[in-house]
Amino acid sequence: MAPPIFGKKSLTGVPSPRGAAGGAASGANKPERTELSTLDFTGGDVNRALAQCAGMVEVQEVGEGIGAAYEEAAVLYANGNDADAEKVLEAVLDDSSRVAGEGLWMMLLDLYQLTGQRQRFETRVLDYATRFERSPPPWRDASGKSEKRKSDVAPLVNLAGSLSGQAANQFQQIVIIGKKSGAIRIDLGRLRSVDAVGCTLLRDVLKQLAAERVKVTLQNCGQLATMLAGQIRPGQAEGRDVWLLLLEMLQQTGQHERFEEVAVDYAVTFEESPPSWEPPAQQAAAVASDGVLAMAAKMGDGFSLEGDITGANNECLRKLAAFAAGRQMVDVDCSRLRRLDFVCAGTLFNVLASLQAQGKLISLTNVNPESVFA
Repeated sequence: MAPPIFGKKSLTGVPSPRGAAGGAASGANKPERTELSTLDFTGGDVNRALAQCAGMVEVQEVGEGIGAAYEEAAVLYANGNDADAEKVLEAVLDDSSRVAGEGLWMMLLDLYQLTGQRQRFETRVLDYATRFERSPPPWRDASGKSEKRKSDVAPLVNLAGSLSGQAANQFQQIVIIGKKSGAIRIDLGRLRSVDAVGCTLLRDVLKQLAAERVKVTLQNCGQLATMLAGQIRPGQAEGRDVWLLLLEMLQQTGQHERFEEVAVDYAVTFEESPPSWEPPAQQAAAVASDGVLAMAAKMGDGFSLEGDITGANNECLRKLAAFAAGRQMVDVDCSRLRRLDFVCAGTLFNVLASLQAQGKLISLTNVNPESVFA
């Protein structure tokens, strides 16, 4: 007997597989099976939440050794051994002497999506549809590889020589390339001179790309900032775009104190408010190398767990606790969560139990089956 962690249903309360199995077997009234997409942590305290959860977990009989396969595959996946986890699951499904339930099939299909194996997924979903006489889940690449490739191929444009009116045609090409790719990198390290017209052209291009929602990354801005600083004259209301571009370069190079000094001079010189300090986007949206750790994206009363959350990379769980501290209800989106190891799963449980004990309503939505079991 093993709880179908990957069965399609909805659970309310803090999950507890061992307590849930006995409660489900003795519970008189069982809810109808629905999609396993939402875990809703509601109730008065932890014990009450566990008791509520116990009667909502469906238990199915499976063939001998199937439960062990669930556990072994989950442990392997949680430890990063994707290939071995796949072998365990395939061995059970390909063994005609064993009767594997839908949960094990969904676990394997989910693993294919998490590892980006579309061809194997397409082959297995045909067998799944035939066996269970229902529509298989659609393909969804949850590996994160496509996003990484997209960011890696952002075109690089080098601005060299003089940043002046003569660069107008080059700026037009930058706009075309940026719109086509959705992202562009502009290297300013080879510029040797700059004038007011060139500053205006560059600022216009940046504003145009921003309006088109093109991600722009400015590289090697230090040399240009030095050249611009030599051209401004406090008290002389001339070359506004030179001042504004200098402030932009100081932000890109992280020179906060220098930015504040120039901003004060700008306000006195032009008798208008200067731009406010905003850290460059690549710093504000910093993520762990190779996208291993998820940034916790916060929108309104929602919080997002993304990527692989493992051992030392659990900063987002602390951010979740801090985010929920000032809110009564929090929706945690797990649609982009690929992996949650046992250490972080325990940490997450403790965070959710603590918040639930405070009377807060925490809902985990779009939960990935493989991530949940791991």
